[in-house]
Amino acid sequence: MNLIAQRPFLGVTNSALGRIWRDRLDAAGLGRAEALSQVEGLPDIVARVLAGRGVEAADAMRYLEPKLRDLLPDPSTLVGMDAAAARLARAVATREAVAIFGDYDVDGACSSALLAGFLRDAGARPRIHIPDRLIEGYGPNSEAIRMLAAEGATLLVTVDCGTTSHEPLAEARRLGLDVVVLDHHQASEQLPQVEALVNPNRQDDLSGLGHLCAAGVVFLTLVATARELRRQGHWAQRGAEPDLLASLDLVALATVADVVPLKGLNRAFVRQGIAMLRGRTRAGLAALLDVAGLDGPVQPWHLGFLLGPRINAGGRIGDAGLGARLLMTADEIEARSIAAELNRLNQERQEIEKLAVEEAVAQAEFALTKTEDLPVLLARSADWHPGIVGLVAARLKERFRRPAFALALNGEGGATGSGRSVAGVDLGRAVRLAVDAGLAVKGGGHAMAAGVTLAPGQDKAFHAFLAERLAPEVAQARESESLLVDAAMSAGGANPRLLAEIEKAGPYGAGCPEPVFVFPSHRLVDAVEIGSGGHVRIKLRSGDGATIGGIAFRVAQEPLGRALLAARGESVHLAASLTLNRWGGRETVEVRVIDLARVA
Repeated sequence: MNLIAQRPFLGVTNSALGRIWRDRLDAAGLGRAEALSQVEGLPDIVARVLAGRGVEAADAMRYLEPKLRDLLPDPSTLVGMDAAAARLARAVATREAVAIFGDYDVDGACSSALLAGFLRDAGARPRIHIPDRLIEGYGPNSEAIRMLAAEGATLLVTVDCGTTSHEPLAEARRLGLDVVVLDHHQASEQLPQVEALVNPNRQDDLSGLGHLCAAGVVFLTLVATARELRRQGHWAQRGAEPDLLASLDLVALATVADVVPLKGLNRAFVRQGIAMLRGRTRAGLAALLDVAGLDGPVQPWHLGFLLGPRINAGGRIGDAGLGARLLMTADEIEARSIAAELNRLNQERQEIEKLAVEEAVAQAEFALTKTEDLPVLLARSADWHPGIVGLVAARLKERFRRPAFALALNGEGGATGSGRSVAGVDLGRAVRLAVDAGLAVKGGGHAMAAGVTLAPGQDKAFHAFLAERLAPEVAQARESESLLVDAAMSAGGANPRLLAEIEKAGPYGAGCPEPVFVFPSHRLVDAVEIGSGGHVRIKLRSGDGATIGGIAFRVAQEPLGRALLAARGESVHLAASLTLNRWGGRETVEVRVIDLARVA
């Protein structure tokens, strides 16, 4: 790495979270920032943000204004796409009964609603089935498929699942159903025998679209299907084609909530989908925005922190089909009713999660007293609801900054679990290898998240396998771990106009990190714990007397929260992201605290 990037930012080598702070830009990055500022006339901070995400001056305008028409590929570049589109077009032309089998998360709900809405408007007869997490588990299962076949389905389409479901899909074919799989999860070399399997992460797919979520794959499939129906003259007979652009609100929601990289096509999906969301044309999402208390313009982070958790709540601890039904309904009364129920379930989920996280943290802390360099954490309990183990794993990963798994043990000694990883450590691949080694019943996922089903007695061997397999990757990730800073700014300089410019370089999320700014040598004039969630509200003052407020979420009992409360009245370097607060008709910029360092 270049020496400029090696030098600690403001000399911080041991922050409240034990991290070194570094400038995100090395020498090449500083050159890009200067070119962006001089050639494109961008504000210095915006130029630094873009340069830190690898944007060259020649690509700046296209990056700042991603257009679907410029970035949308020919769907046929995906392996299996033409066969999938032809089979779906036949289902439309013959008004078939189509069973859609979706996952129980946000991506699954959005993908199911996206596909069902198109098929319904085009003339087919779709029916969505979302499995119950507790009873059916993840992915297609033979019993549900037999039920769908008995109801008259002749085509089964799995969305956000199915790539590894060999036996259930073989059962579907034995029952006479054709099968189309639309998925994005990592795939083994051996694939199920089906009419079409579209997955940009299958090993023989060279489309370069592996960053898409399932809803993105479904959207491209609908583009291809609409094209095939157009070729057959279907729309000339039926009337206007369904407006696929109107469904980008679902693609954007799934893209953000599934934490896939916000690059290329995904940026266009989110940017244009946000515009659709702001129009509140979908009854279900409008109702969900209302119960979430959002009255201003929708921002990308609202999808991941306000909408996503509420839709997920149905699949976690309630009726798994609620999310898809909310997204499909045009009835405002029904939409408000479902949204209210999802909001209630989300509040219940928060309480369940809080207790489980406390227990999991205690287990992790005990394990680390015995093996301080334990590369992968694994916590387990028979009392945890299987629907919240992914959230527990995420909290462990955030707190201890290493991959973590949380397992919900069942009465027979087996377990279902979920894991979350850190950058540079491919957890999904490790879980698939554990399955191949006979150390897990089934499992897989992405680099950053994975799920697993274990038979009785497999948990210790599974943990040992992950620890051994991932130890080198985790060690390298932890060695290079640092907080990358985009720029320094003052309390007085953080104004709505500047934030609007910074937001033009978004949307931010996975693969395009939210900018981190440091407020150097500001006095922490106030820090106080608020609410029941353990948040810490703060106020900073710069040397010229300007002030800015902000918050650190869920940290009161964590190292960062304790450091904030202890540093009240002192001069600090504060690392944070920026957000806009609208209250009483006024707009002010606030900070969301990321880290803290005492001024030497």
